[in-house]
Amino acid sequence: MKVAVTFDENEMIFQHFGHTERFKLYTIEDGKVAGSEVIDTAGAGHEALAAFLADRGVTTLICGGIGPGAVNALAMCGIRVFGGITGLADYAVEALLNGSLAYNPEPNCDHHSGEHGEHCEHHGDDRCGCHGSH
Repeated sequence: MKVAVTFDENEMIFQHFGHTERFKLYTIEDGKVAGSEVIDTAGAGHEALAAFLADRGVTTLICGGIGPGAVNALAMCGIRVFGGITGLADYAVEALLNGSLAYNPEPNCDHHSGEHGEHCEHHGDDRCGCHGSH
């Protein structure tokens, strides 16, 4: 099994899936981390990241904020999403493996001022993808 975590320079879970510049990929064997590597997204963003992860054999994603369009694209690639997670990436993977990582079937992007379809404060418009496909 492969687990991907949105990853920042401080080894924390990056909080905006569609803008992550790197993932830390964990190879899981016999319920334990057998290895890990940090990979660059090469500029891929939002729904395009689903294919990027699927091409690398990822079956589970741990991330911070993520919108429904990206969640749907990941689901179509067979990738289970643990969204709305904060903290150190390694600790989140440990929690996943021991069964204590909270699973929310509808994780939400958390940088908006209102309901879906309204103005996105993060970008100044609705380009962020948190309101579905464009």
